[in-house]
Order: sequence, then structure tokens, then C-alpha cells
Amino acid sequence: MTHITYIEASGQATTVNLADGWSLMQGATANGIDGILGECGGSCACATCHCYVDEARLGDIPAASDGELAMLENVADERRPTSRLACQIKATAALEGLVIHLPEMQE
Repeated sequence: MTHITYIEASGQATTVNLADGWSLMQGATANGIDGILGECGGSCACATCHCYVDEARLGDIPAASDGELAMLENVADERRPTSRLACQIKATAALEGLVIHLPEMQE
């Protein structure tokens, strides 16, 4: 299990334990985290699981695919250098303690 902390736009922080292989989107939706919709169910087709990864931890996450980069062009809120889609980030031991911030809007 990997501890991931989600910080909603309101500042509310929630830490959940994710099984290895679960996406950060799955973890958010399964645990009632506001701010991640995941309308496409994790198929990298909607950008409603946009999140901001702490810059210091970007190196712990595999680089975004071309498909993810294309979907990030469609985010509803500000796209930043740390923007990622939570459906494309899988929980692993290397991500222990990761903190992600959620934008104010997803659509």
C-alpha cells in the first residue's frame, strides 16, 4: 500500500492508502475525494482527473505519454508544468508519501 495525499482546491487534505497498480484517479474516486471526476473511467480520454504533482516528486513518476500530453491540452483549469492526469499515474512504493493538488474545476 502506498500513502497518497490529495489536496483539494479548498485546502482539504486527505491521505489514502492505494494498492500497487491502482491509478491515483481510482484512489480518489473510490475514496470520495472531491475534485477528480474521471468521467472516462481512466482511459486517458477526458482530462477530468487533472492534477498537479509536487515538483520535487516529478522524477518519481514515469514521463507523460504523447496521448496524455495531448489530453492535457484540454484541461479546464490552468495547465502548469506539474500538470498530469491522475488516471495515468499508478501507485507504487516509489510514490510513497506523494502529494497531489487538485484544480478548482475539471470541466
